[in-house]
Amino acid sequence: MNALSTTGRVLFALPFGVFGINHFLNATAIAGYVPAFFPGGAFWVYLVGVIFIAVCICIIAEKKVRLAALILGIVLLIFVLTIHLPGLFNESQASLTPFLKDLALAGASFYIAGHYPGNEMEVE
Repeated sequence: MNALSTTGRVLFALPFGVFGINHFLNATAIAGYVPAFFPGGAFWVYLVGVIFIAVCICIIAEKKVRLAALILGIVLLIFVLTIHLPGLFNESQASLTPFLKDLALAGASFYIAGHYPGNEMEVE
């Protein structure tokens, strides 16, 4: 892959590593975002932290990129549907930005999962 692709891949992945570490450093604060209908609040914060760190490593190391991107897209879509979308109806327009950001990142993740070269999984 060329330098532009490598730069884009690393720039896409690194923030998720930071987000993952942040989930461990600020678990109590982040647990407040977990919807009440998900039992075990802090468990989900730590699980997502592990997922974000693993996704970052996989994408940067180019190992299981398609699977990592698919899982990331699913997690982000869950955020969109369970956290951000309900917030659009309960809060101010300020909720629109994280909704659109995570929606766009989920779309990018699904695009990567569908187009990254490799035989890790068939996406048609």
